[in-house]
This record gives sequence, structure tokens and C-alpha cells, in this order.
Amino acid sequence: MTQLPNKADLLRWIEDNPDKTNKRDIARAFGIKGAARIDLKRMLKELADEGLVEKRRRSYRDPNSLPPVSVLSVLAPDADGDLFARPVDWQGEGDAPRILIVAGKGDRAVGEGDRILARLAAVSGADHAYEARIIRRIGAGPTRLLGLYRKGSEGGRIVPIDKKADREWLVSDADNGGAKDGELVEAEQSGSGGRLGLARAKVISVLGDPMAPRSVSLYAIHQHGIPDEFPDEVILEAERGEPVRLGKREDLRHLPLITIDPADARDHDDAVYAHADDDAKNDGGHVVWVAIADVAHYVTPGSELDREARKRGNSTYFPDRVVPMLPDKLSGELCSLHDGVDRPCMAVRMVLNAAGQKISHRFTRAMMHSHATLNYVQVQAAADGAPDEDCTPILDSVIRPLYAAYEAAAKARNARQPLHLDLPERRIELSDDGHVTSVAFRDRFEAHKLIEEFMILANVCAAETLEAKRRPLLYRVHEEPSPEKLDGLRDVAHAAGLVLAKGQVLKTAHFNRLLDAAAGTDNSEIINMSVLRSMTQAYYAPVNFGHFGLNLKRYAHFTSPIRRYADLVVHRALISAHGWGNDGLSGFDIERLEETGELISQAERRSMMAERDTNDRYLASYLSERVGNEFDGKISGIARFGLFVKLTETHADGLVPISTLGREYFHHDADAQTLTGDKSRLVLKLGMPVKVRLAEAVPVTGGLMFELLEADGNALPRGPSPRGAKAPGRKLTAHRKKGVKQRKIERRRQGR
Repeated sequence: MTQLPNKADLLRWIEDNPDKTNKRDIARAFGIKGAARIDLKRMLKELADEGLVEKRRRSYRDPNSLPPVSVLSVLAPDADGDLFARPVDWQGEGDAPRILIVAGKGDRAVGEGDRILARLAAVSGADHAYEARIIRRIGAGPTRLLGLYRKGSEGGRIVPIDKKADREWLVSDADNGGAKDGELVEAEQSGSGGRLGLARAKVISVLGDPMAPRSVSLYAIHQHGIPDEFPDEVILEAERGEPVRLGKREDLRHLPLITIDPADARDHDDAVYAHADDDAKNDGGHVVWVAIADVAHYVTPGSELDREARKRGNSTYFPDRVVPMLPDKLSGELCSLHDGVDRPCMAVRMVLNAAGQKISHRFTRAMMHSHATLNYVQVQAAADGAPDEDCTPILDSVIRPLYAAYEAAAKARNARQPLHLDLPERRIELSDDGHVTSVAFRDRFEAHKLIEEFMILANVCAAETLEAKRRPLLYRVHEEPSPEKLDGLRDVAHAAGLVLAKGQVLKTAHFNRLLDAAAGTDNSEIINMSVLRSMTQAYYAPVNFGHFGLNLKRYAHFTSPIRRYADLVVHRALISAHGWGNDGLSGFDIERLEETGELISQAERRSMMAERDTNDRYLASYLSERVGNEFDGKISGIARFGLFVKLTETHADGLVPISTLGREYFHHDADAQTLTGDKSRLVLKLGMPVKVRLAEAVPVTGGLMFELLEADGNALPRGPSPRGAKAPGRKLTAHRKKGVKQRKIERRRQGR
């Protein structure tokens, strides 16, 4: 008779051989044959009943260990950018083991929420129990959404706050997380409702009253996953920072450097100074100094501050708050170039000739002392002959020399022909309790252009220096527009009676001719927006493809390290290139430059979407009290389902559903960007001035719905019913049904 192992031997073998846990493997290992297999089966069942092993179909394993091939759910990247995962089905005692995903060459990228089939290897002596190598991606994790919880007689529903979403989700009472009717919640999909039913969801977080003061930006922060709280270890590291001594730094405290920012600026990371060049060989030339906060001194490679800053990528700005890249101890104190105090800086001295062309430059790691903290309005007023008490003492010594240097730099800029888009910057004013008091547009002065031009010059110098020293860096890349986008822009230009050159390699000068031709006309704003939309998205990369919009061969961000991680990388590269300390670009930084560029480019786009969504919601809140009022605007977009109108007063965008355009069918011409009435022959086109009535404003989604009253100064004609014409009649019915559905969705979002 075959000698059976005891239970201890069985358990030990199963633990040592996690990849061989079916009954046949166990029997072969112990030489069990024939009728003895029945006894083995009994022993394994007893071990399973006692909870010492777990039966999985035809295999047995330790319930506190994972099989060699498992299904995992990918978690969010940690502060170092590493991806971890958790087992989808964990039956062991305590928390599920920590699993590091080790990407192999050629593996497809995976992200948070993805599910993967992976091969596991147990590890010891690390902060994780297993390492996983991806076999294949098997699907995404449960969908998440932000929405309003609406209590019903049988459970409840979640109405998404994303104005592009039109599907509600069902929530059982057991899964509502204690949410009350009308509260903002975060939820994830928990099941399918079938082909015609609604998907089911489970509330995972209750965010409270959606109309609470200053809560609007919280929607976007949660919706776009922007990290808005610093971990304790990051705060503690920042609090340990101390003022810097001069040491080996160059002493620039004698230079009357000043900061010029918006009046509501939350930090000051750049200072400027200029004077006439006293070199006889550079007659009429200028020397321009740009000094930037030395953030690299405080945020060193591999530190907690560094990992958190890299994860955030940049600061995100909302009308009611800022989500900073760095804690306030740094961004608002030690790194901010306040007047009257010494601050460490990275500075560049640039020499311009009389034509504004840069003829030389040099970088230095220094100590500076800001002589004034000024805003654009103050500086422009001083330059125009009305200096205030802050500007009067430095008018002749600082402000006028800055403008003289800028006038020269502007000559070189105009010769270079960067893209000169003219798009007003909207400003949303809030009361102390968080309600919108006004929507206006920021004035744009020569003082703004002065700072912008000097910052661009400094950024170019950074890229040139690092290239010359053959040092790795992150470029700010802006590639030329795609042929498809150019064709779309030509259609818009043609519809406006303008022309964009075709059949040649387009340069910024060609776009500028189009912009100049539209300037001062009703189509100016539409053309500016269309040119902007035709451009590719700028990004960060360690490989240089130039900057199309600025018409520059090389460009790197250097001037805002308090709010952009890319600038911090460039600062470190300059430190390493000049041998200014051991806090330069580390080997680990260099190895993952491409990955860093991708991460911070994604973070930048995330911030842009969050800022845009927040502004839309604030605008809808502001206009919600004016439903029924009439507004002037212009047609900013044409689509098959209607037209978009941008209001003149606030630049808010809203939809006019095609179903509301009188009792006739409108033909959509995608190439000409027009809607043409079937009976009236009314042609609605881009840039056309219109008068609209605000029909609906939904603050939670930011959605606006308009009714068209006049087009190009003429009342909208009310054509006869097209029922006699079958095809247009059927199309009109379809459009009306879609319009009715859209209005119902918006009303549900308002809780009506």
C-alpha cells in the first residue's frame, strides 16, 4: 500500500510548489497511485474545510498566497511613478499583498483601473510581496463618474454632471453610501442593466451639496483626478526648508531686479532688470537680466517633494482656489521672490543688439534681492506717464530701461513672425461667499508683452546652453498642424471670405496674414479660435522637434519652476552642466526623461480640462439668474444637430438645437460650415452676429441652451410646416426628437 504523506507534508509541498497545485501533481509528487488517490482527495478536502488550503476548481493552494498566474487590477501610479496592482479575488486573511508591475520590453501601457492577466513571482526584502509581468490586458476596471444622487421610490439614480454624458445610473438603497437626494457623489459601475436598461452603480464617496459656495472647482478636481492634498511627509519636508546663504553663489543683490505679475498673483518666480549696454561695440544695445526662483535647491531629486511635484506636474488654477505643485512653505515663502528679502535664484544675462537680436548670454546660480513687487497695471501706468508711489522711485532707473530693451526685442520678434493670436483672457470675479459677481476680460498691456518676450528669450537661452553642453533636457515641443486640421481651417477661412495658402509648406507668416486679414472684422474672433484649434497640442519631450507657434528651432521651459515640473528639470540640467552642486539632474532623472515628459504633458492637459470645466460651471451659475434674457453673440460652431453661439458679453458658449430653428428643415454643409433653411433659404454660418434668448442654464454641468431670435440683424423666419415633404419631414422629426431628449436630460440635471 502506498504511504500517504501527513497533512503537514502536504501543506509544505503546496506552499513550495504554488504552480503545481492540482490533485494530479500532488499525487505524482508523493507517488500516490490507485485507491490511495481516494485517501488523498479526502485529506485535501479536510484541509480545505479547515481553511488551510483553498480549492480552486481542480487545484489547491494556500489561501494567503497567490497563484503564479493571476488576474490583477491596476492601481494609480505611486509618487515614484511605479505601477502597483491588487488581486481581483483575494480570499486570504488581512490586506491583499502589494504587487509591483514590472513592465517588459514591448508591453502595452496599462493604467489605473485596467485588469491584466499576469505571471507572479514572490519576492522578499522589498516593500511589496510579488512582482508581476504582464501576459495580456483583459479589460478596463469599473467605470467611475461624478454625479447628482436622486432618491427614488425604489432606490435612486445618479445623474452625471458631465454635460457630454446622457446616461443615468441606477443605485440600490444598499449601495447609495448614505447619500441624500441632490447630493454630489462619486460612484463606480457595479453591473449592467441589460440591453435596454440602465447600468447599476455603487456610491463610493459622498461629496455633499453641489451648490455650496466655492465647491465648483471641487467637481473638476474629483472628476479629473487632480491631487489636491499634500501627504504629511511632503509637508514636513517643506517645513524643514530654511533661507539660503550666499556661499559660492554670484551676488546679484545690487541689481534692482523687480517682479511684474497680475495683481492677484499667488507666487512670484521671475524678476527682470535691463540697462543700456555700455560696450562700445554694441551701440544702441541692451543688457537684460532674468532671474528665476531656485526651486532646485529645495526640491532635490528623489525627495518626497520631488516625487509629489512630478506626480502633479504643474499647478492648477481656478477662480476660487489654486492647487499648487509645491506646498505653500515653498511656493508662497522660501521660493517666492518677495521684495525686500534675499532669495536664491538661477539667472541669465542676455545681451541684445539695437535690432533686438540676442548676441550673447550666460547663466549663473546667484543670490538676488527684489527691489519691488509690481503688477502689470502699475507698470503700464508708469510707462504711460502716471507712476504711483511704488513706481516713481524706479521709473527712470528700472521701468523705462525695461521698455527700451523690449522695444528692441519686439523688432526681432516681429521679424521672426511668431503666431500672433489675439484671444481675450476671461476673468471670473467671485464674492467672499463664492458667488460670481462679474465676468470680464483682462486688459492686455505692453507690460504683459514685455515680460512674455523676456521669458521667451530666457527659455531659448536655456535650450541653447544645454544643447551646446550636450546635456539631456526636456524641450517644449509644438509641432506643425496636421494636413487634416489645415483643411478644416481653410474651410472656415473660405466660409468667412478669406484665404489660407495651399500647396506649400506653411509657416507662421501664412497664418499671420490670415489673422491680419480678419482683424477688425466680424470674423476676427472666429478666425483666431479656428487657427488655435488647428494647432497641435504642445508637449514635453527629450527630443527636439522645434516650436512651431513661436517659430523657434529650440525651446525649453525655464522660467516657472514653482508651478511647472518641466522647468525644474531644466534647472537641474543647468546645474549639472555648470557643476553648481550635487542637486542637479540625477542619472535616474535622465533615464526616465521620456516618461517624465509624458506624465507632465498629461498632467498639463488634465489641468486645462479641469480649469475649462470649472469656468463653464461658474458661467452657467452666473447666467442661471438671467434665464429668459436676450443676448448678442456670434455663431462659433456649426454641427448637424444645431449651432453653437458665443455670447459677446461673457464669451460663454451654448447650443441652439436644430429642432428650435423654426418649422423647416435645415441642411447641414460640413465643408462650408453652414446650415441652410429648406424653405426660407436662410444661411447660418460661422461668425454671423445673432441675438439669442437664454433658455436653460445648468450650473452643475456648465451647460447652456439658447433660442435663436435674430441672425445677421434679421428676425428668424418661421417657415411653413414641412409635413408635405416626406424626406425633410422625417429628418425634422428625428431632429426634434433629439432636441426634446436633450432638453429632458438638462431638466433632470436641474432636478426639475
